[in-house]
Amino acid sequence: MGMREQTSWTRARLGRAGPPLDLLTAHFDSHVYAPHAHDEFTIGVTVGGSEVIAYRGGRIHSYPGSIVVLEPGEIHTGGPAASEGYAYQALYTEPSLLTDGTLGGLPHFRDAVLHDPELATALRRAHTDISTCPDPLEAESRLPWLLTALARRHSTARASEDTVPGADHIARSVRDRLADELLDPPSLAALATDLGLSRYQLLRAFRTTMGVPPYAWLAQHRVAKARGLLESGLRPAEVAGLVGFADQAHLTRWFRRVLGVTPAAYRNSVQDTAG
Repeated sequence: MGMREQTSWTRARLGRAGPPLDLLTAHFDSHVYAPHAHDEFTIGVTVGGSEVIAYRGGRIHSYPGSIVVLEPGEIHTGGPAASEGYAYQALYTEPSLLTDGTLGGLPHFRDAVLHDPELATALRRAHTDISTCPDPLEAESRLPWLLTALARRHSTARASEDTVPGADHIARSVRDRLADELLDPPSLAALATDLGLSRYQLLRAFRTTMGVPPYAWLAQHRVAKARGLLESGLRPAEVAGLVGFADQAHLTRWFRRVLGVTPAAYRNSVQDTAG
């Protein structure tokens, strides 16, 4: 049985008031794209079936786990390579996002279909999480980092110097700003500019020092704050907004990730103990 024709678009912002980045999730049974081009890089991961794409005078095929990179301005089509159809997740990114953390100008990808299971998995996870809840800090913490990795591993660009002097101090100052503004955290691009760094350097310093990217650190900090509010008797739906989560589902996702229980179960257990 073929896949249903189904698409969903999500627009995420890269940081507070930052530029938009569009995410597409598509399941196609028989749809064939007319020849077209994009101003952005199109970066997709095939998740089911196989796709055939006319590109640069030839035909390329993608299969589950393939990363497909189509460069700006390149005319291409896309359609099913077999009767079962195809499914993929794609993002459309400004070229500048692939030059942070690299040298040599705009990266060129000689191969449009890449085999990199680790990076494909990371791109899929980030795409799924951000499509589900397009949190600006999470989008800005995860997507540019992965796009830099893509450019470094598979394009003509060279990696820039990774050592960031004063990484500990940088990470602590970013952490303090995020904690102070947990309801509406500043963009990493703005923090980087304040510190005289590129966003990639800021992410590198933070991850090296703290062991997690900024959005994950802030989520754990919010969970710690949420625990106190739940213990005081507030309901999860109230608590989510008070600590900066988008909604109760966002709070629950992180609460379970950090503590292994739902906020409601946690609140009930501490209320019972208090009684």
